[in-house]
Amino acid sequence: MQLASIVSILGGKSVLRADVRTRMDLVNLGRKGVSKRALMKLAGYLDLSLAEIAELLPITERTIQRYSPTKRFRPDVSEHILQIAEVAARGAEVFGEKRRFLAWMQHPSAALGGITPGSLLSSRFGTALVLDELGRIEHGVVS
Repeated sequence: MQLASIVSILGGKSVLRADVRTRMDLVNLGRKGVSKRALMKLAGYLDLSLAEIAELLPITERTIQRYSPTKRFRPDVSEHILQIAEVAARGAEVFGEKRRFLAWMQHPSAALGGITPGSLLSSRFGTALVLDELGRIEHGVVS
């Protein structure tokens, strides 16, 4: 997966105000903080409302509403945003198109215990499980 896909999903270099060329750059961006504008780009990409994206993050919808577009989230929230963006980029790559990936995210998966992949994104462990499942799908390993 290209880091460029993650950057694009989050609105590009102009929104992130960072040059992301390596995974270490993602670490640094997480420490620096991801802006509300980047979060809203991610929510738009995933076709989620503010309330729906807030449910996935360790921050309330009301707090997000109070942020200006350029205000940055604290590191734990920013890292979670980056992990969800990584899932989105990987999913679009594996399924070949965003629409198919988003449909998969909304359907229960036997490999994930009968729950929807999208519901797992509220947990860092859950995002790891979804990434693992995407890897299995890519390699034709069906559970």
